[in-house]
Amino acid sequence: MSRAVRFLATLGPIGFSPKAPATGASAVTALIGWFLPPPSLPWAIAAIAAGAAAAIWVCGQAEKELGHDAHPIVLDEVVGQSVALLGAPSSLAAFFFSFVLFRVFDIWKPLGARQAQALGGGLGIVADDVIAGLTACATLHLGLWAARALGLIL
Repeated sequence: MSRAVRFLATLGPIGFSPKAPATGASAVTALIGWFLPPPSLPWAIAAIAAGAAAAIWVCGQAEKELGHDAHPIVLDEVVGQSVALLGAPSSLAAFFFSFVLFRVFDIWKPLGARQAQALGGGLGIVADDVIAGLTACATLHLGLWAARALGLIL
């Protein structure tokens, strides 16, 4: 595996953090997302789809050296956290809850995420995070809708 592929798969030193590398990768992704201008929804979906395709290949290559869904492989967290942030309003609360929800669903692995993780190679590594991200995104938007309906936020 090339050094560039290893660097991408592990996000450099983040994947080798002794404590919670996946959480670190998700936090960095949310933090970077906070400072980026929000793209249109079609552009965001296209960028995430392209990123997911690249991540499947990169994670698959890294898995050959580091082992099946090894802890240092955290590029999949970038994809999943990005999905979780789709359409999130530019507020600290929304980004925080998106981060927390993604981490909860990534650990819990509901709605077929656990089964998707069993898929071979990079597809299995990335698929469970996409499912966790979709679940977090839906939960965030349902929560925002409910808060607005109850008059808690404008």
